[in-house]
Order: sequence, then C-alpha cells, then structure tokens
Amino acid sequence: MMNKRLVVWLPLLLSLALALGIQFGLLISGSRPSLFSSGPPSIVDEVIGYINDRYVDTVNVQQMEQQSVALVLHRLDPFSTFIPAQELTRVQEEMEGMFEGIGIEFFLVHDTVMVISVIGGGPAERAGLQAGDQIITINDSLFSGTGITDWDVVRRLRGRKGTRVKLGIRRPGLDELMQVTIERGKIPMNSIDAAYLMDAQTGFIRISRFSENTHREFVKALEQLQQEGMKQLILDLRQNGGGLLLQATELADEFLDERKLIVYTQGRNHPRTDYRCRQQGLFEQGKLVVLVDEGSASASEIVAGAIQDWDRGLLVGRRTFGKGLVQEQLRLSDGSALRLTIARYYTPSGRSIQKPYRPVQPGDTTAQLTDSVDAAAPSFHTANGRIVYGGGGILPDVIVEHDTSQRNNRFLNQVLAAGLIPQFAYSYFQKNKSSLETYRSPEDFRKRFEVSSSQYDEFVAYAKGKIPQADVEQIRKAREDITHRIKAFIARELFSSSAYFAVLNDRDATVQQAWTLINDDSSFSAANLRR
Repeated sequence: MMNKRLVVWLPLLLSLALALGIQFGLLISGSRPSLFSSGPPSIVDEVIGYINDRYVDTVNVQQMEQQSVALVLHRLDPFSTFIPAQELTRVQEEMEGMFEGIGIEFFLVHDTVMVISVIGGGPAERAGLQAGDQIITINDSLFSGTGITDWDVVRRLRGRKGTRVKLGIRRPGLDELMQVTIERGKIPMNSIDAAYLMDAQTGFIRISRFSENTHREFVKALEQLQQEGMKQLILDLRQNGGGLLLQATELADEFLDERKLIVYTQGRNHPRTDYRCRQQGLFEQGKLVVLVDEGSASASEIVAGAIQDWDRGLLVGRRTFGKGLVQEQLRLSDGSALRLTIARYYTPSGRSIQKPYRPVQPGDTTAQLTDSVDAAAPSFHTANGRIVYGGGGILPDVIVEHDTSQRNNRFLNQVLAAGLIPQFAYSYFQKNKSSLETYRSPEDFRKRFEVSSSQYDEFVAYAKGKIPQADVEQIRKAREDITHRIKAFIARELFSSSAYFAVLNDRDATVQQAWTLINDDSSFSAANLRR
C-alpha cells in the first residue's frame, strides 16, 4: 500500500515540477516572469506558500525546489543538470584539474590509511611523507581503526589552501609516531596516466580526462617520447569521459595540419561555431592509432571524430559513448549552477556525435549504442572518400570485442570490487622492497618478474579472509587475470603509473591489436591513411 505521506506529497511535487517547467520555458524564451518575482504570484509561489503554511510536517523548501528543477532538466535531455551550491566546488575542481589538499594517493588497508604515492611538488612531498607511511592520527585524534571510509579520508585531508592539518605517521622501521604538520595547497589532477615506449619507435600515451592542464601535459609527454626516438603513436582515450572543449581541440591540433576543421557546434539559439587548427602540430606526420570504447565520451569523441574524418589515423576498439551535446554553465542566485544544453557537436564530415535519446523517466537510461551499423544510419565520407556512419558516437575502423571469458567469475568480480588486488600488491611490495629493487627498469621487471604459484596461494588466503565463500574452480580460472594485475600494481609501486599500464597492456587485446596494426604498413595503405 502506498505510504500516506507519499500520497500527500505526490500531487504537490508533480504540480511544482509542472509549474517549474513552465517557468523554465519562459526563462529560456527570454520572458521576464520568474520564481518569486515582484509581479503577481506564480503557481510555484502559491504552492510553496500553502506547503509552508499548512503542510502537516516541517519541510525543506529549498530541497524541494532543487529536486523539482533537477526533474525538469532531466526531461529535457540526459546532460542538462542542476548543480547544488555545495557540490559546485568539487565539480569545478574536476574541470580545472586541480583540488586543494595535501597531495597523496592512498589505500585503506585493515581500516588504516596507507600512503601509496606522494604527488610530486605537493605539500605532502615537501613535508617529507613517503610511500608506505600510515596515517594513524589526524589533529591528535585517532583516525586508524575507527571504521573509516575513503570519503572520510578525503573529507579530513582536503581543505582550503593555506589551512593546516597535523598527522601522526607510522613509518616502517620507526618505533614512535612521527608528528607532521602540513599546510594544504593546490594539487594537480594529472590527465596523463601513462606515457612510454612500447618498442624502439612506438609510443603509448593514455589520457584519462580533458581538464585545464591536459594539452600542456600531453605536449610534455609527447616531446619526451620523441626525444627517446618515437616515430609512431598509440593514443589511448578509452574510459575518458571528456571534459573541456578547448583542450580537445588543442590536442587534435597537434595531429592535423593547416586550418583543418576539428569540430563545429550548432543549436537552435546557438549559431554554427567552427573550431579549426591554429598552429603547427607536434605530430602531424607519423602513424597514429587512437583507442576508444563505450567509455570514451564528449571531448574524446571530438578528437576521435576529427582524426577519422581527416584520415589521419586508425581508430581501434569499440563504438564511443555518443555524448555530443554542448553545455553552458550558468550561475544561480543561491550559489548553485545550471548546466544547460545549448548546441550539438558535429565532426568535420557533418556527423552528429550525440546518440538518439528520448525524454526519460527517473532511473531510465538512454539508448545503448552497439558496434554494428544500423541500416538506417546516415553515411558520410572522410577526406579520402572512406564511408563513415552517423547515428551517434564514433564507430572505430577496427572493432575489438569485449573479453567476456571471466564475466561470470564471481570470485574475480568480488576481488576487484573489494580492491583486494592493489592492497595485496602494496603489502607485498612493502615486505619485499630489497629484492624488488634489483629490477633495473620497468622493461626489466616486465620481462623477468612473475607472480609464483605460492604467491597466488598467499593472495587467495588473503582474499578468503574477506570473501569467505570462494569457489575453488573460479579461483583456478581467475589466476591468470589476478596474478597479472598483481604484477601491474607492484610495477606501479616500484616505478610509476606508466609501468603499471605497460604491464597491463601486455595482456590488453585492444592495445595488442593496435600495436600489430601500427607496425603493419599495409593497414595504413589499405585505408589510404597518412603515415
């Protein structure tokens, strides 16, 4: 039976949502009436007045307004959103590629914060923190062993630039806690996850997001690889959800020459705006492969679409997400913000990146794109005459299907969900530092180090303490995947994030396919691509 309180609330919320929709439409069209205007009271004013005066319980009117606005926006398209004031700072930090805090990466191991790396140039590094340190107290209060979560750690360690936090640090080899006071500062959120040479001439760069520092970081990484002898590049944009348009166009500009069109935007009240190459790029010649998948969205799709339309390189992987709507962020009077869709993105050939969508109910999802070509999808032509298709997202030139062999392995899925592999690898690294440091380079480590059977048994015993119902056959089948991931995480602790991805890429089907293609001249000749 429906809750009686819900029966009372439902018509009020529906009325409020309808009224807000009307008011919202008036605002978009340029009409002046708005909530709480000085003219005659609106329906929303009347409803809220009645609720305040007569409703049986005390209600949070501001929260009702925010929920109703969010519902109205959700019915417009999947990406127009309302951002409450308390969340706006976090959202802006992600876009700016910066946040304020002490600058560490951590794991929670046995309810204790374990520092796994210290961000270079950040406050924690200047204060002397090291990988392997454990944070036991914060501002003289016990923090370890108190049922903490990742969010608790972030909330306590992040803070405004210039504020201070006192940490009690347990360091291996020391009997007493170290007391360290750290002044918080600006911490960069790096966009480049990995940059290394796969062989003497093939570079690999993985970009995780498009924030304010992405282009600068990419140029630095690319120049370093070129100095090391790089002649051809694999650019990994998988699971890159996008970000800033300008960063995407600046990145694409490094691959395309002259005044080539990179992307254009257009909307009902937004005239066509072209974004073109503006400068000499660092990698306008040389074979290029771009990796994409269903997690590549927005800015990633802009880069991929431009590369494909101008026949600059091969796209490998799976069809991209299909997020091709342009949002403008508008500040509201209470400190919140409205992120409103104002236009669509189009590739140089005229393809709309946005996948089809329909007004959706809460909990619904937009249409899922597949890697097959819809017979009704519009066709377009690249610069050299290749046929490419619209219909949403960017379809790669070479499809690499998902590896589903372990999809139903419950043991593996539980291990991954609980974060047990990085925790175990971190502990292993701390116990075996001296022997691991005999590996001279990431390449040496990749070739010679293997997780032994006894070490896997040790991991299984560790996992069973947290996943008591583990199937023996699933444990056996998961061994290769788990040991490879353990090796990758040990490489990260021993060397860098690039070493971590270098190890993972040894068994990554998409990367291996890309590496084969980029070293095969016929792959580029057949598609009439620039080499």
